[in-house]
Amino acid sequence: MGETLTTWSPSCNGSVNVQLSGDATTSDAGALLLREALDRSGVSEAMEDHLVDPRDPRRVRHSLASQLRAIVLQRAMGWYDLNDTGTLQQDPVWQLACSDARGLTPLGQARPSQATLSRLLSCLGSDDNIDIVHEGLLRLAIWRYRSLSSAHRPRQVTLDIDGLPIEVFGHQGGSAYNGHAKARIYSPLIASLAESGDMVGGLLREGNAGPAEDADTWIPHLVQRLSEGMNRDVSQIRVRLDAGFTDGETLRAMDSRDIAYLGRLKSNSVLQAKAEPYLVRPPGRSPATPREWCHDLEYQAESWESPRRVVLVVQEKPEDLLFHAFFLVTNLNKLDYPPEKVLALYRKRGKAEAHMGELKSALNVHLSSTDRGGSTVQQVMARNQANLLLSLCAYQVLHGLRCLVETQTRQGWSLIRLREQVLKVAATITVHARQIRLRLGAAADRWWPSTLKALPRLSALS
Repeated sequence: MGETLTTWSPSCNGSVNVQLSGDATTSDAGALLLREALDRSGVSEAMEDHLVDPRDPRRVRHSLASQLRAIVLQRAMGWYDLNDTGTLQQDPVWQLACSDARGLTPLGQARPSQATLSRLLSCLGSDDNIDIVHEGLLRLAIWRYRSLSSAHRPRQVTLDIDGLPIEVFGHQGGSAYNGHAKARIYSPLIASLAESGDMVGGLLREGNAGPAEDADTWIPHLVQRLSEGMNRDVSQIRVRLDAGFTDGETLRAMDSRDIAYLGRLKSNSVLQAKAEPYLVRPPGRSPATPREWCHDLEYQAESWESPRRVVLVVQEKPEDLLFHAFFLVTNLNKLDYPPEKVLALYRKRGKAEAHMGELKSALNVHLSSTDRGGSTVQQVMARNQANLLLSLCAYQVLHGLRCLVETQTRQGWSLIRLREQVLKVAATITVHARQIRLRLGAAADRWWPSTLKALPRLSALS
């Protein structure tokens, strides 16, 4: 620390001289684009209005809104660890992107420190605040939906529920070793909208939680809030489940609230016996293209109080003499959803898996709250629940900007490509006549003009 560099020449080319200039520069000019998107959603201000702040008002230096922006925007830009906060402390763009102040004031203010942001997680994890953070995530998804033109808003949406094992290191409270993942993990539930790729909910659970644990209370609450937020814009919210979630309690909870669902059933001897009459090869030579058949059945598992509709899917495989069969359970009515349509809807579940994969790769979701001092397991879990929801918020802000760029450029974008080609742009900052000017590097020439032109489409959520 404290060393100075006069000049340095790389061995590949002695004509190159590298110097430290001390100029006000940044490589994260795109943080201002993300701030614009976040401001248009109104989420950080709405959350601050409802969050309970236990701090002494006379000693507050950084508002909860500015701290929320710092964590969400840093993660969206790829600065996943709170320790990275110190690295960005003197970056002028980060001072501008996170501050509540206007004019030249942000350039003279210190950003929230790593310790301050760590205390924020404890504050957000309290019983009074954690629901507010979840509401903020829901609001981001509804804001994204409302930003679509009426012609592009789906009238029926599918809520995908899946588990997302998150590896942890050390012995964090609530984590447990998982033999399938071969690691010490937490086992949160994640909810996403299949049609739009939005993340709408996250529930942190202990590492040894069963696949469907807490799903019977969490899913109906999430559907209700989503339905209230989308008001009359959506005619139906369907829930799509994997085999681990089609237990009696979860299905019973959704049936009691008239929530439409479909999910895969684990095979058993009773189901196989019901399928046996349909596993007969029809006469004649098999065509070159493997065939597939769907049949409606009725089945009652031991944990179910009454029979339910089950769709049997029979598949012909060229390398196998025997048929392959699997089962889907649903309460969708047969008139609007014949067996073939139920299967087609279930197969779109691959979109949810793609969204989850992108969440892990682009946001590098990890939970690092440890058992510090006298922290209980519940306190550690609460901090990590807040941590998880803020990572999902970062995904939402990135995703909102990504969809805007896709519409403008008419090509597909991954979140990583968006970050690397649109957001990670160098800029030089100068101050003149009380005006702050950012001169962007040449890398911005390709995508920034069209992105800035499209930003007004992100209308504020009323």
